[in-house]
Amino acid sequence: MIFTNDKAIYLQMAERMAEEILAGKYADDERIPSVREYAVLLQVNINTAVKAYEQLARDGVIYNKRGLGYFVTPGAKLNILQARKMEFLQVTIPQLTRQMKLLGISPDEMAEHIQKAFKA
Repeated sequence: MIFTNDKAIYLQMAERMAEEILAGKYADDERIPSVREYAVLLQVNINTAVKAYEQLARDGVIYNKRGLGYFVTPGAKLNILQARKMEFLQVTIPQLTRQMKLLGISPDEMAEHIQKAFKA
């Protein structure tokens, strides 16, 4: 995984796991890789992976079964989807429209590009 400088690595890791859950890689009550396995997979310090898993647990995305590992919380996929949609609508769209206005891109022009992207 290539990390960016705009956000803490553990948050980027948590987002990646959430995206994997959204994509259906892990189902409700399914075990996810151990903290150590995930740290090795993403080539990060284990303490960073611990922070990512702690964040996911705080967010209610995963839960720990003592001695067995971490599992996907039932309903996590739907909760992630709803939160991401809300963020997109409340944060991304306003930023996008502000940039469109600055660049002189009309809604029709944008719609045309979006249609092409969906067909690709």
